[in-house]
Amino acid sequence: MTAIDPMLETPRRVLRNSGAAWRRLFDSPLNVALSLLVLAAAAMAVPPLFKWAVLDAAFLPATPQTCQAHAGACWSFIVAKHSQILFGIYPLDERWRPAIVCVGLIGLLIYSVRPSSWRRGLLVAWLVMMVAAQVLMGGGIFGLTPVSTALWGGLPVTLILTVVAIGGGFPLAILLALARRSELPALRVLSTIFIETMRGLPLLSILFIASIMLPLLLPAALVPDKLVRALIALLLFAAAYMAEVVRGGLQAIPRGQYEAAAALGLGYWRTQQKVVLPQALNVSIPALTSTIIVMIKNTSLVLVVGLFDLISSGKSALADPTWRSPAIETYIFISAIYFVLCFGFGRFAESFERRNKVSR
Repeated sequence: MTAIDPMLETPRRVLRNSGAAWRRLFDSPLNVALSLLVLAAAAMAVPPLFKWAVLDAAFLPATPQTCQAHAGACWSFIVAKHSQILFGIYPLDERWRPAIVCVGLIGLLIYSVRPSSWRRGLLVAWLVMMVAAQVLMGGGIFGLTPVSTALWGGLPVTLILTVVAIGGGFPLAILLALARRSELPALRVLSTIFIETMRGLPLLSILFIASIMLPLLLPAALVPDKLVRALIALLLFAAAYMAEVVRGGLQAIPRGQYEAAAALGLGYWRTQQKVVLPQALNVSIPALTSTIIVMIKNTSLVLVVGLFDLISSGKSALADPTWRSPAIETYIFISAIYFVLCFGFGRFAESFERRNKVSR
């Protein structure tokens, strides 16, 4: 058999995919009508949008006068206020600290998506990173100026909330899913009550309870910081939703897998670790991906309890009266950050699912 030149195979694959896409778009009268309608809408919307966003836009210098002199988008505001949008009301002279935290968290997230990195050392790396984030953001030691969590804001808060809610909620979700399927009645009832209660309440109400009601119910000495309360609320909420996803994956495992593990002499925990959970989690990847992406976006709800996430930081930047309040440009910038986080995780989950299908 003649070997196919890889340099030639790639263009051929692109042509085949293009031809298949073209056929799907125009393979019936209805698809032809819908495709033409979409193309007409794009032809009407794209030119004026491009003119507003690029041709008539203000870029540099980053001053209010630059925006006033242009009729298009005011990207000068983003250039001038990017530090405030990204880091909120954190002290200006100390913003190098949250910048290092953001770089460290994003770098470790990128490293963690590689299956070859999934070792015990990765957990240690994350624990060290979270301690380092607390030290850098809070200060008070190593000569760093103390900064209250009330001044934390922007991208670091969003990343910390996301990492803690998902990273801490996922192991708890597995335990809750196993407990709900347990043969011990007390364990099953308690896990069911917790899951259904958390799933039956809006996240906003849970955040209000954690941030407003909890200080009224506990002595002041026992009330944790507002950020900590929001972290715990998000973690428990994420755990309840992911627990049901994991439980669905556990129910999809045939009974024969349990019997085969028992025949090999494996105990309960070894069976779950080596046989059941790997298969259940693989089945649950699409649903888990959707739940995690929703949780990433749910971190924006902490603004209602006074925490400065990305959206709150953007709103505070818009309060500057010297600019013409370019809200659209600001929210586009913030949306782009959320899109990169969600889209990146979605693509990773898709490639991971595809790799698992190939390896089976």
